[in-house]
Amino acid sequence: MDPAPDVKIGNKDVCELEYKPWWSTGLHFSCLGCGRCCRGEPGAIWISEENIAAASGVMDLEPADFQRIFVTRRWKRPSLREKPNGDCVMYERESARCGIYAVRPAQCSLFPFWPSILGSRVKWERTSAECPGIGQGRFYNAGEIAALLEQSPFPDL
Repeated sequence: MDPAPDVKIGNKDVCELEYKPWWSTGLHFSCLGCGRCCRGEPGAIWISEENIAAASGVMDLEPADFQRIFVTRRWKRPSLREKPNGDCVMYERESARCGIYAVRPAQCSLFPFWPSILGSRVKWERTSAECPGIGQGRFYNAGEIAALLEQSPFPDL
C-alpha cells in the first residue's frame, strides 16, 4: 500500500494538525432548577446499581423494593420509571425538585455535558432551546468539560 500523499492546510501537514473539539474554548452553564430536564419527553434515565443502593437508602427502602417500584429497563439498561406524562418518577412537581437529588444518577448530574449533546455545536444549541441554563452562568473550560465527559458511564449518553 502506498503511503498517504502529503496534504497541507496552510503550512501544516494534515497529520500534524491537532484536533480540538468545537467546545475547546469553553462553555457556560448553570442549572436554574427549572426541572425541564426531568419532565416532559419520554426516554431513559439510566441508573447504576450504586445509584439504586444509594437511592433506596435515601427513601428508606431495600434495594430490591426500590428496584421493583421505581426501575424498569430501557435499551437493555436499568432506568428510572416515568410517570404517564413523561416526568421522571423521582421528579416532584410541587417543589420542581428531584426526590433523590443528592444521589441522583450520573446521567442527571452530568447534564448537559453528555457525549451526545457535546457531539456538535448544533446539538448543544438545540438543547439550549429546552434548557435555559445553557449559555449562562458558570464558565467551564475545556479541561473541565473533558473531565465531565470522562465521568459518563454510558458512551452513548
